Amino acid sequence: MKNPNVVIIYVDDLGYGDLSSYGATKISTPNIDALTQKGIRFTNAHSTAATCTPSRYSMMTGKYPFRQSGTNILPGDAKLIISLEDFTLPKVFKQAGYKTAIIGKWHLGLGSTVEKNWNAELKPGPLEVGFDYSFIFPATADRVPTVFVENHNVVNVQAEDSITVSYSHKVGNEPTGSENPELLKMKASPNHGHNNTIVNGIGRIGWMSGGTAARWTDEELSFTFIDKVKSFIAENKEKPFFLFYNATEPHVPRMPATMFKGKSGLGYRGDAILQLDHSVGEITQQLKNLGLLENTIVVFTSDNGPVLDDGYQDGAVEMLNGHRPSAGLRGGKYSAFEAGSRMPFIVSWPQQIKSAQTSEALVGQLDLLSSFAKMLNVTVPAKQAYDSQNLIQTFIGKSNSGREYIVKSSGTFSIIKGKYKYIKPSKGEKMNELTQIELGNSIEDQLYDLSVDPYEINNIAKENPKIVQELKATLEAELSSK
Repeated sequence: MKNPNVVIIYVDDLGYGDLSSYGATKISTPNIDALTQKGIRFTNAHSTAATCTPSRYSMMTGKYPFRQSGTNILPGDAKLIISLEDFTLPKVFKQAGYKTAIIGKWHLGLGSTVEKNWNAELKPGPLEVGFDYSFIFPATADRVPTVFVENHNVVNVQAEDSITVSYSHKVGNEPTGSENPELLKMKASPNHGHNNTIVNGIGRIGWMSGGTAARWTDEELSFTFIDKVKSFIAENKEKPFFLFYNATEPHVPRMPATMFKGKSGLGYRGDAILQLDHSVGEITQQLKNLGLLENTIVVFTSDNGPVLDDGYQDGAVEMLNGHRPSAGLRGGKYSAFEAGSRMPFIVSWPQQIKSAQTSEALVGQLDLLSSFAKMLNVTVPAKQAYDSQNLIQTFIGKSNSGREYIVKSSGTFSIIKGKYKYIKPSKGEKMNELTQIELGNSIEDQLYDLSVDPYEINNIAKENPKIVQELKATLEAELSSK
């Protein structure tokens, strides 16, 4: 039997409660929900952090982000943070003879230095860490440069209009959100930093000049990416492929296409989720049209939890309308509480997985690397991907066993082991005032029994000193083994 194709759909800032298959009642996501009908819906799956760059680093390398410095949220001009020596997720598939591609958001840095020539080849990057093809934007949609990079080059950059990027000072004479607010089509929230260079009527973080013909239009981002996704699938239909599609929704700035604007009743954030669901439908329909869906593993998950006001006034707060992006879990993006890193996680494989299953097994996104390596008989080199565990039987519904524990880092550190979660004391702020999200920081030990208190309301650390000491010791052992 031919090895299955593998498509990972990794979305951005989607909460545990943002899908109708995870309990949402104010929004419907039928195309994503359909994956659960042909696969498994996991309820105890986790990213390793509550922000994007560290979660993506773990997914790619099979290592906790605290193993390496510089894995915090990166600016748009950052250098590549994945070592070329790392045995990465795409390298697993390349070694097994797959064609590999990444399309969408990257946010793991490009080149070997921060200062780089955006008008020349940008490397090392995705191609050097295991992908045969890449079509990405460098960081996030709210950071410059707002351009596509195909393989090593910015798409449609013109020699006479060279690109300059800075995160320290203004470059060129482009209008900015702070100096020219009358040019904005979406107002920025105060103090979030989205008041630098204006592109497509939206203020961004960082300054850029030039590259006029290369700049994207936000309303067309997802359509552009999905067109590339469908082309890659069609071009490789005769051989096994690995596709890593990194969607931008529902990360800010939320500027969905006209066909989705106003359709959710939840502001642009809800509209962006409808757009995301449509994109998933386009991908699965392409697989079906080409006769590939039955033998394709589709993994759907998010890099971190939800945030409503993350820098733009787009109706996400005012038009929430009873929707619960975190399904009642405490915290959100940036937080050590569960809403920050407990993720929707769906695995579909119609040919092999019994339909409509639900699994409570403790799993991590970083486990995909070792799991696919096992499935494809690929040996993970010694001292590589050492935090990733082989859970392939769990991911395909043949086992209910998960990890013994998982460590997560979001400002402070936490560990889940069995039914208990321990959060390490921290002197950090308790509340992110800009986003109005509880961060989970406390100067005291925190212990929660997630089996009876999934919302982390009742701190039982003082009543259970032995459990606290056990989890603290396990956590400290991991942190000291860097």
